[in-house]
Amino acid sequence: MKKSLNIPDILTLNVGYAVHDADWNWENIRSPFSRIYLVTSGQAKVKTENETICLKQGHLYMIPAFTTHHDICTGHFEHYYLHLFENSDSGESIFEEWNFPSELEADSLCIDIFERLCVINPNLSLSHSNPKSYDTKPMLAEHIKRNLMRKLPVQMESRGIALQLFSRFLNHAKPKASIKDKRIRESIRYIKQHLDESIDTDFLASMACISKDHFIRLFKKSVGKTPIQYIAMLKIERAEVLLITSFMTVKAIASTLGFDDYSYFIRIFRNKLGITPRQYRDKYKNI
Repeated sequence: MKKSLNIPDILTLNVGYAVHDADWNWENIRSPFSRIYLVTSGQAKVKTENETICLKQGHLYMIPAFTTHHDICTGHFEHYYLHLFENSDSGESIFEEWNFPSELEADSLCIDIFERLCVINPNLSLSHSNPKSYDTKPMLAEHIKRNLMRKLPVQMESRGIALQLFSRFLNHAKPKASIKDKRIRESIRYIKQHLDESIDTDFLASMACISKDHFIRLFKKSVGKTPIQYIAMLKIERAEVLLITSFMTVKAIASTLGFDDYSYFIRIFRNKLGITPRQYRDKYKNI
């Protein structure tokens, strides 16, 4: 039985049609938005940390947000593209609850609705396929602004089409392993709702009415990470979005995410991504 869930609030950042001839080759792409592709001609590859996906004609593909990947194209390649930003005040993502397939065979309606999405959003197409030209702090902010400034009927139809394409993947998604222990479920819910605070493992253990050591063992068994690792992962992902889409200082972002120790924030950010928050932001400046 499928898990119940709320319909995600997604924004169409970019949509368009691209034609390439061995010129779609980009490395180390990592974005706060998801990508959906529909290949109409030729082929290419997307390489992630876990797999190499061969993009073939007549198939849909999805790359979730915060997935580091490389685009590889050695010949002719044409595709529709759609960039979706999941707008969640709570910071919770549908990708946390479901494992989505990366590839699906497109049905007969997909090209029609993709084309319609392009027609009603002519200003959301990309002028260049290089992620450095659009995956930048100013451009992301501009695309979100453009999305919200469109006429309401266009916003509604666009969201409906985007959800139709997204639903193709959800229809084949599998729920991630359910956390059976109610105490751990409640702890995770608390963490997600209080990412702007300093979250103490001792407090989480006391809230679960068990010892700290026992709580850490249960949490790691259920989630695959210790409480500290899990909290850090969610906070750093939120920090990535803020670094790209806001003009807050790095110190202000650290404070907003409940880091009392600024140097600790810098350290765990660098441990996860290999660069400092300032270097990460610099990567997303206009080229």
